[in-house]
Amino acid sequence: MTEFIQLTVYGLANGAVLALAALGFVLIYKATRVINFAQGELLLVGAYLFYTAFVLLRLPLVAAVVAGVAAAAGLGVAVERLVLRPLIGEDPISVIMVTIGLAAVLKATVQMFFGTAPKAMPKVLPAGSVAIAGAPVPLDRLVAVGIAAVVLAAFTIFFRWSRHGIAMRAVADDQQAALVQGISIRRVFALAWVLAAVSALIAGILLGDIAEVSQNLANFGLVVFPVVILGGLDSVPGTIVGGFVIGLLSQYAEGLAPGASQVVPYVALVLILLLRPYGLFGQVRIERV
Repeated sequence: MTEFIQLTVYGLANGAVLALAALGFVLIYKATRVINFAQGELLLVGAYLFYTAFVLLRLPLVAAVVAGVAAAAGLGVAVERLVLRPLIGEDPISVIMVTIGLAAVLKATVQMFFGTAPKAMPKVLPAGSVAIAGAPVPLDRLVAVGIAAVVLAAFTIFFRWSRHGIAMRAVADDQQAALVQGISIRRVFALAWVLAAVSALIAGILLGDIAEVSQNLANFGLVVFPVVILGGLDSVPGTIVGGFVIGLLSQYAEGLAPGASQVVPYVALVLILLLRPYGLFGQVRIERV
C-alpha cells in the first residue's frame, strides 16, 4: 500500500507537468493547426530562463518568475512572427519541418550559452516529506500538483470567460467566421504561441526543481504526444485528463518493472491511435469530397 501511494503521488506530479507542457501544444494546434515539434524545447528554454533570472541574476523568486514569464512571452511572439507567420498558407509538412528545425535551434542555443552539464539550482518548492495513510511522500511533488492545478484552472477560466479566450475559441472553430466578426487572426496566433511558451516555462520550472536543470528536459516533451493524442489534439480538458492518465500509467509501470516508464506512454499512444484516433475528447471531423 505504501508503494502504491508513493507511485500515485509521483504519477500525479509527472502528469501535472505533462498536462502543462501538452497544454501549449494543444493551444497552438487549436488556433493555428500547426503541429509543434518544438514544445519540449520550449520547456527546456523556459527552465533555463528561470535559472538565469533566479540564479545568475539573483532576482527574488517572484521577480524571477515574472521575468521568466515576460521572456517566454517575448520568445513566443518572436517565433510566431518571424518563423511561423511567413509560412501561413504553405503545405503542412513544410510547417512541421520548420518546427523540427526550430527545436534544434532552441536546443543548440541553450547549449551554446549554458553548456551541456546539469545546473545546480536552489530548491524553490518545499523540501521534506509528509505522511499519507502512513506512506511518506515528497512534499515538493504535492506542491507541484497544486501549482499545476491552479495554473490549469486559470487557463480554463481564461478560455471560457475572457474576451481573448473566446476569440481564440472562435478562431479554432472557424477562422473565416471569426475574421468577419472583426477578430484579428494574426493576434490570436501570436497569443497562442505566447501562452504555449508561458505554460512550457511553468512546466520547466516545476520539472527543473523536482529533477534538475539540464538538456534532458527537452526529452520530456516527447511524452507530450501520447498525452495530446489520448486527450484529443484540440481538447484542453482532454489535455489535463491525458496528462494525469499517462503520468499515472508510467509510474505504475515503473513500479512493476524498472525502465517500463520509458516505453508505456508510447505503447499507450499506439493503442489510442488504433482504438480511438480522435482521443477521449477530440472532435471528430469528417471531410466529404
